Amino acid sequence: MGWLDAIKTRLEREKVVRLVANDPALTAELLLLFKVILADGEVKTAELDTFKRICRESFGLDPDVMDGVYEYLNDFAYETTPAQAAAVFADLPMERRQRLLDHMIAIAEADSDIDGHEERFLARIADMLDFDITQIRGG
Repeated sequence: MGWLDAIKTRLEREKVVRLVANDPALTAELLLLFKVILADGEVKTAELDTFKRICRESFGLDPDVMDGVYEYLNDFAYETTPAQAAAVFADLPMERRQRLLDHMIAIAEADSDIDGHEERFLARIADMLDFDITQIRGG
């Protein structure tokens, strides 16, 4: 890669970080999606691939230039609880909250094994978003 390509890549990474940092709902959603990946104590490839697909398809974020976003979220995660992140969605339309929960469930189901920790985390966030997870999962 030439120096011009390196500059373009760096600018694109910085642009994506600014985009995420300036959108509290997007930051909160990405943080909650990461928390789902980590809920069972291990990062699984299928869950990470699903996260990347959601970033690309739902938010228009290229996973290949998200290193700075990961760093930003890591720093932000130390200051933000899942309850605080979910609270960002309190005043958003039901459809937007449903999309968040759908994304979280997709990540949890990606490895075909919803761990008890993941299930409790999903139920807690669903409750904060005014959903009954047992109805959503057909329980």
